[in-house]
Amino acid sequence: MATSALTTHLATSPRTPLHGQARHDTVVVIPARDEEAGILASLESLAAQTRRPDLIVVVVNNSTDGTEQAALDFAARPGTPPTRVLDLPDNPHKKAGALNHALARLGAETGRLDATARYVLVMDADTSLHPGFVERARHVMESDPTLGGVSATCYGRTGLWRNPWQRFLTGMQIIEYGRYAHTRARSGVHTMAGAGSFYRAAALQELIDARDEVFWQHSGNLVEDYETTLALKEAGWRVTANQYVVAYTDLMPRLGDLVRQRERWVRGTLDIMRRRGWTQHTRLSIVQYVLGLLGFAYSFGWMAVWVSQVVESGGAAGDPLWLIILLASSLFSALRVAPLGWKAMLTCALLLPELVFQLIRTYWMGTSLWRSYTARTATWA
Repeated sequence: MATSALTTHLATSPRTPLHGQARHDTVVVIPARDEEAGILASLESLAAQTRRPDLIVVVVNNSTDGTEQAALDFAARPGTPPTRVLDLPDNPHKKAGALNHALARLGAETGRLDATARYVLVMDADTSLHPGFVERARHVMESDPTLGGVSATCYGRTGLWRNPWQRFLTGMQIIEYGRYAHTRARSGVHTMAGAGSFYRAAALQELIDARDEVFWQHSGNLVEDYETTLALKEAGWRVTANQYVVAYTDLMPRLGDLVRQRERWVRGTLDIMRRRGWTQHTRLSIVQYVLGLLGFAYSFGWMAVWVSQVVESGGAAGDPLWLIILLASSLFSALRVAPLGWKAMLTCALLLPELVFQLIRTYWMGTSLWRSYTARTATWA
């Protein structure tokens, strides 16, 4: 269905939330591909919720390890939330297909997803949730019937490094996640976080009614969460984030894995923005991306000029004005991560670690832009 037709259908669809009528209050869907090592921690974080989910559905998606058995072992434990394990050994639609498969199975129980569940929590298998996640997310959703979803505020897990370089990479990612968590807009968020997104089932049902699926099953869709976020906004639903709805996600300790992850995220986002075009829901993201590239280019250009002045003058500081600007930038960077503690503030105050990470970030932003315009086929492992 074309985007314009989809938007028109959604905007005119009747909304009849089934408060109190759904079979389950909260259902969790976890797509898992080769997550044998981490899925147990994710499931245990659900068992530890102050308000437990009524049902957990694990979709083992193209896995080649013991993910399915780990999920089955959890499901067999006494006292754990009811857990179903679905196996998709040959799923061509990757994560989007796994999620849609689970939602279709849930909807088939009653004929409609919103009659089976009131809320649907989608989370990654490498993520753990704060014990109050479900309770707090429900509170936010119940406070505003126009909300289609509440996105998690994500923080990175620590202790994943094996050497100083990996410690640097994971440390900068922790700072990156933390800074974003404390500065992102609380309404009209860019995208619902794949690590943890709490949806109103009635909102997801509207997407199903319009296009027979919630998550767009297309070979070029590398960021299913972003496309679904746009679809919800186009339908008239609001999405938000909340600082108390917290998820902890794995980081990438190896440079190659980090670059591939971010290229997938950025390339996928660019592909969707190009497909959607300049709209009220994409224009802020487009502007932010362009300003980000310009900001990175300016930072490195400014540092190159400053270093060249220091070398030419033979002094330790060069022009005093450059030094003042450098110190102000250092202070501002440190203050932005104050909630993360003194170590993060010191790292940012030194500026050099941030500049190195900015160089890496600029690389994946540039390569993602190039591939979005030149590569015919998008791939997602």
